[in-house]
Amino acid sequence: MTDVGEAAVPGKKRKNPPNVNNFPHGPPNAKRARMNRMKDARTILTQASDKALNENGELDVSAFVKAREFEIKAMEASMGQSKNALSSRAFQQVPNDLRRRTASHNVKKVPRRLRSRAAKEMKEDNTPTGTSRRRKPTTHMRLRLETAKKLQKLHKRQIKRRAEAKEKSLGGENEPGKKGVAAPPIPRLKKNTLSRPEQPTTKFKKRQKHKCWLPTHIYHTKRAHMTEPKYPLWRFAVAISPTEKTYRKTHRASSLRGCVAWDVSYMSTIQLEGVEASLLGLLHAIGIEEEALSGKRMAKWRRGTRSWQGWVRERDGKQKWIANINVIWCIQEKGREKGSTATEDPIPTQSKKPRRQCFLRVHPSAFLQLWTELMKVAKIQRPPVMLEDLRFEIGSIEITGPGSTEALVAALQPFAKTGGHSTKDTCAEVWPSLGSISNPSCLPASAIIAFETSDPRLRYPPRKIQQITSESDSNEVLQTLAAWSPDTSELPPSIFDRTARHAASRALPSQKAINRRKGDAMPGEFPSLTPTDPRIPILLMASCSATTGSQGSWTLLLPWKCVLPVWYYLMHYPLSTGGNPRFGGLEDLRQIAFEQRAPWFPGDFPGTQAGWEWETAERAKRKADWDRRPKGKRVAWESLELGRGKRGELGVGWACDWEYLFNPTPVKVAMNASQATTTDSTTKDNESSRPAENAPDTPNPSITLPASLHHTPPPYSSAILADPTALPRDSQALTTVLITLLSRGSPTTCARIYCLPTHSPSLRAQWLGLADSMLHPAKKVPRRPNPNLDRKKILASLPRNESHHLRTQQTALSLLEASPSASRRIVADAGEILQPGHPHYPCVPDQHDLIGYVTTGNFDLGQGKASAIGCVAVAKVVRRDHHPHPPSIEGRVENVAVNVSASEEETDEATRKRMEELERKLGKKVVGRLCIVRDAGQSVGRLARWELV
Repeated sequence: MTDVGEAAVPGKKRKNPPNVNNFPHGPPNAKRARMNRMKDARTILTQASDKALNENGELDVSAFVKAREFEIKAMEASMGQSKNALSSRAFQQVPNDLRRRTASHNVKKVPRRLRSRAAKEMKEDNTPTGTSRRRKPTTHMRLRLETAKKLQKLHKRQIKRRAEAKEKSLGGENEPGKKGVAAPPIPRLKKNTLSRPEQPTTKFKKRQKHKCWLPTHIYHTKRAHMTEPKYPLWRFAVAISPTEKTYRKTHRASSLRGCVAWDVSYMSTIQLEGVEASLLGLLHAIGIEEEALSGKRMAKWRRGTRSWQGWVRERDGKQKWIANINVIWCIQEKGREKGSTATEDPIPTQSKKPRRQCFLRVHPSAFLQLWTELMKVAKIQRPPVMLEDLRFEIGSIEITGPGSTEALVAALQPFAKTGGHSTKDTCAEVWPSLGSISNPSCLPASAIIAFETSDPRLRYPPRKIQQITSESDSNEVLQTLAAWSPDTSELPPSIFDRTARHAASRALPSQKAINRRKGDAMPGEFPSLTPTDPRIPILLMASCSATTGSQGSWTLLLPWKCVLPVWYYLMHYPLSTGGNPRFGGLEDLRQIAFEQRAPWFPGDFPGTQAGWEWETAERAKRKADWDRRPKGKRVAWESLELGRGKRGELGVGWACDWEYLFNPTPVKVAMNASQATTTDSTTKDNESSRPAENAPDTPNPSITLPASLHHTPPPYSSAILADPTALPRDSQALTTVLITLLSRGSPTTCARIYCLPTHSPSLRAQWLGLADSMLHPAKKVPRRPNPNLDRKKILASLPRNESHHLRTQQTALSLLEASPSASRRIVADAGEILQPGHPHYPCVPDQHDLIGYVTTGNFDLGQGKASAIGCVAVAKVVRRDHHPHPPSIEGRVENVAVNVSASEEETDEATRKRMEELERKLGKKVVGRLCIVRDAGQSVGRLARWELV
């Protein structure tokens, strides 16, 4: 008899849950339930042999056959049940990235090969499969449908009226006093003025009230986690991370197989135009070195065939560094003078000096600060320099990975190759032969490739390009790379021409027109190009990673409205290694930069105005997360034990407290003040992040970088470390460093960075001894004995004629001699690496040895271990390197003072000699780069090494 709890009632949607009373040991867990299903499925019912005998005990042939028939049917049923006992449902057979919740009740959401199986499973499970169009509408839904029909009729009337008006205007061309419909004019050039985004359509106007959408916004909203609608990032709706919960696929695509692309159209582009001398003077005023502007080493960059990346700073005041920017010069065409705009074609005269153009690309968080400085400097140049804001005219795509070049070569075919006019540009000729390159870093450093491409939608769906199949093909590609140089290009990139950009955007046909042309083409062929097809100007920049052997990346610049067609082609291109290119979010971009050991702007540069605003926003988020936790499940910062009588976290636990680093104050006061400051600044930031509609871009005055805090780029930091006299005594300069742990552990954001102890020689000697054991490990470290191996050795050494109980007794006595405590003593006395938790593991240094904080800490999948990127105070590092043993503690605070007895502070001569011996053994350079990293809220420090990045 079938249990009622397991039967499917026709009137119910699902089966009833199993009756708990049927299980004497309680309800089964998942594993026990699977085992029970498998056991029941493999159980074959049989019939007793007594049924085949009659009353006289004789064999009844008919009954015997029926019994065997029952057993055969039971065996067939058991085979079918065991086959499907542990199998999953049809909608669970697709990969994780293709699963949808609607697939569990709609067969059309699963692949066709699984639809029949899914329909059968839903029928057996009483799953409702009705569609919305067959369902009877409710009263509210009926009213909405009627309103929609009325709006559709009204829309059709408006379209009909517009068509009639257009026919009248076209038909009256020959009549006097009437003209045909002309193309809309190109917007007027706005010099030295901030631009505004194009007015969105009526359908999406309310959604872009306080922000701007990127060209691929609709694509990302269906596949990624976006910024909150009311709190955009840098006035843009940016994708934070894909909806997939795993990052490993993105890591493999960016380094091993495939590629990852980002829509980075939020990056700001500024165009400078003027006389070359004025442009060089402007660039020199914002911090670019004289050697780059006039030396022979950077002549290729000034000519326009290479790009330059570096830091710029303010012109006046304390000359704080602003951001890391890219500068791209436009090639000056020989024999022709480039006018100020594309619409004007001035007659070249000998009295006029040639005008040149260049692009400055900067992160949007530092755009307003850089724009203000450029406006100041441009006005004092003679002749003045014209500035143009191209933030909403030029979009960009960044792509990295072994398959990045292949995907770009397939998507961007030069117009000359596909039927356009022939050109003398070598970049357009060489570009199709670069599809087999697996790393953009093998190209010339900072190479620029610019040409015009056709609309990729005419070549959709994408087809694989030809790859290397033989050794001769590989040699041909190597010969091409050796013979070709991007410096031979003579034509200026069309993307600098304002008319070419607007013409490409306006000439883009609708998808309906493209589908019509593809339908008229021959089967298996793409439509041929026509003179009216858009010529999309593009510019490609190849960049190499700072780490040797890492993947380089491509940055594609093209008109804003042309980003979406290229993006769809890239996302659907079938790579030769399998799969399609993946897209990434802001978190993926930061993680990949972290794995390539490169800092990410602005998060890893708190010494800049943009980095300070980012840190303030992140500080508020961490504070809110800490407040949401119950009191028993959040870190108690005030009761944290740091060893040697020290109690309480240094500064604010949920923040990189740079104020505390340079001005130590009592912990309670610092935390309360930070709470008030963070709350006030967050409230003002939220209010200021909701600007009025069509309000001009203005800097946020509520978050201001402290006056004395500033960032120092790596070249200047290296010079200061070599010559400490160049640094003022009261300087609060920060520099970014890469931290590599010497042992296990995973540092997190806001972790504290200490130098080696400077006020306690005994503690310093302990950390130096630990560093010596890590950097120079022993050849063979004693390990805990294996009882099984020892027992076999002991049994083999005993005579075989002994009785069994004597052999067992001697083996037990021998094993008891090597107790676990003895083995631990052997390991402790051998001088190997001590692990946290050991009684002799050294405690963290004092608060005056704090030199910085970790801004990004995570596990590096490429290295197979954890690492971190942080910022340290240059003044503290320099003083520790040249004065490792200060005589006294300055600036000690009562609440965090070290309570150490005088006997502990008086170090004997043996300890000092041991410390000096270890310093000589490790070397001054190694000791100066050692640091101790401690996570916020924890008391264990881990030894690490830092280096400038």
